[in-house]
Amino acid sequence: MAKKKLSAYPYTHETDKLMACLEVGKLLTSTLDRKEILELIMLKVSQLIDAQNWSLLLKDEATGELTFEIVVGINKDLVHGIRLAPGEGIAGHAAATGLPLFIPSVKGDPRFNRKIDLLTGFTTQSIICLPLKIHGEILGVIEIINVQDMGIFQTNDLPILTILADYAAIAIENSRYFSRIQKMGITDEYTGLYNARVLHQMLDEWIQEDSRRERKFAVVFVDIDNFKEVVDGYGHLLGTQVLKEVGETISSCLTGKDVLVKYGGDEYIIILPDVNKQAAFQLTEKIAQATRRSIYLKEEPRPVKVTASFGIAMYPEDARTKKDLLILADNLLYGIKKASKNGIGMICR
Repeated sequence: MAKKKLSAYPYTHETDKLMACLEVGKLLTSTLDRKEILELIMLKVSQLIDAQNWSLLLKDEATGELTFEIVVGINKDLVHGIRLAPGEGIAGHAAATGLPLFIPSVKGDPRFNRKIDLLTGFTTQSIICLPLKIHGEILGVIEIINVQDMGIFQTNDLPILTILADYAAIAIENSRYFSRIQKMGITDEYTGLYNARVLHQMLDEWIQEDSRRERKFAVVFVDIDNFKEVVDGYGHLLGTQVLKEVGETISSCLTGKDVLVKYGGDEYIIILPDVNKQAAFQLTEKIAQATRRSIYLKEEPRPVKVTASFGIAMYPEDARTKKDLLILADNLLYGIKKASKNGIGMICR
């Protein structure tokens, strides 16, 4: 009796699935580059699941909107910058509910949004959406459009897609943790502003650059006047909130190239690149006025008003080393603090 010949397809396809898992798993343990991992995952999804296009959308932590992170099958430029509101479209619905969706025909489905089809010229007939979920949190969605055979997909391909979706969620979470750890190393935990490490690194780089091109900048020390009275009257927790709000006031006066650092206690340092002494003074005066006018702790029964004192040192006009620059700005600040407070100290030549 002749043996029944087995098709090579199931063996090959199952081997491909196993190799895809191994390859993604290996990359997941060797890098924190989220984009590299997600691109590999979506490449494997497109190779294993017969469809017309495949997308991975990430959920914005702040707004809950979905954006296209990885796109296979259509030009990504066509969907670049598109943001789907929470619950918008079938992908938005999957992200909002946390439940996978298998839509054999979008025709007549009230959740379907034709916006992407209109922008890309694509015709969507069926959609599969699988939420990327970890620890109960939805991080995004894998979306597969126009699967060749929905029945075969649910029987044969859904298990591997679920595994790859789990890998994608792990990659996204690892990336977020890594970003937070990096941010903790360069930011003040209470105000979210840059910390002293960034200040010293930046000044070292800029002063070193001056050997190659003439560079000038201002260093402005800022100290809140009578801050101890705020802490004594409101406590440390609300005092910290005042520091955060004062930082926001200062930031509102700065341009994108200016750098604000939370230096310690109730002090800030501002670096103003490519300015002369007059421009540095004018901007500092603007910050001083904004600080005086602002009302802090508005939600509290007793809001707070504060003033600040400032010291400005110019590189290379006033000092040519980092140490001398910082000492000079600090001394000018404390000269104002001892004399009158609520003013600006600067060397006039």
